Amino acid sequence: MNQSRIEWTERTWNPITGCTKQSEGCQNCYAEKMAKRLKAMKNPRYSEEFKVSIHPDLFCKPLDLKKSSIIFVCSMSDLFHEEVDFVTIEKIFKVMEKANQHIFQVLTKRPERMVEFCKGKKIPDNIWLGTSVELEKYQYRIDLLNQIDVKIRFLSCEPLLGSLKNNSFKGISWIVVGGESGANSRPVDIEWVREIRDKCEALKIPFFFKQWGGWNKKKNGHVLDGKEYKEMPNI
Repeated sequence: MNQSRIEWTERTWNPITGCTKQSEGCQNCYAEKMAKRLKAMKNPRYSEEFKVSIHPDLFCKPLDLKKSSIIFVCSMSDLFHEEVDFVTIEKIFKVMEKANQHIFQVLTKRPERMVEFCKGKKIPDNIWLGTSVELEKYQYRIDLLNQIDVKIRFLSCEPLLGSLKNNSFKGISWIVVGGESGANSRPVDIEWVREIRDKCEALKIPFFFKQWGGWNKKKNGHVLDGKEYKEMPNI
């Protein structure tokens, strides 16, 4: 359970590590690069580098943390990866339900598996479910997310790689937007960000603008039209 530098969360919890590329947003995956460094540092969790690995000894870690926290689940993986069976996912969800002093943020690029797992379930209110939408063509991920009975549905539009002006955000509770950072980062157009902000304002959806990204993301900052946007859902 590590404290996180990710601006929209407080801690990360990685009972699963490793993943495989799913769509355009995965091209310069930060987690894959981090896994390579951690393997070089002889971290035993990453002995297989970015191969999907399950760590049962970490499943109950949130129960040890008494102070209420916002926790990003599987920042180094995708909980709904095809190599993670539903029995394992159920165990992790049971821990999240029991550790109801925390908010858990579960983000996937595989909402079809999320829908299959959640079918017939009412997800506890302390578990937020989200999906990544980096391009207009991933509207179907939003549509799938809306099939789940959960209080908070969120979108991660990071890295934002195109305009989403034609996408519907109906049913969504929170949207995080950010440009890609690091080497070989792809540019983000300010109009793409404005379009999402304006739609969020019209629909009264909390809007969180994380960063412009680029090679020097710290220098480029996160100010949009003279304002910082760090909105969160009402908890």
